[in-house]
Amino acid sequence: MTEKARELLFREGYDPQFGARPLKRAIQRLIQDPLAMKLLDGDVLPGDALTVDADMKRGEMHFEHATLKSARG
Repeated sequence: MTEKARELLFREGYDPQFGARPLKRAIQRLIQDPLAMKLLDGDVLPGDALTVDADMKRGEMHFEHATLKSARG
C-alpha cells in the first residue's frame, strides 16, 4: 500500500466522533469491494501480490500486480 493510498483511507475514514466505523466503511468501499470485483473478473488470482495506490482527485484506489523480488536478489 502506497503512502497516497494510506492518505486516502485516512481522509475518507477518519471521524473522531464515530471511532473506527467510518474507517471500516472506507476500507470496504475503497479496497474490499473493488478487489472482490477484480477477483470475480479473473484480473486478480489467489496468491497474487498487489500494490495498492490511490487517485486522490477521484477518491479511488488502483490495484497493480506487484513485482516480487526473490530472497536471493
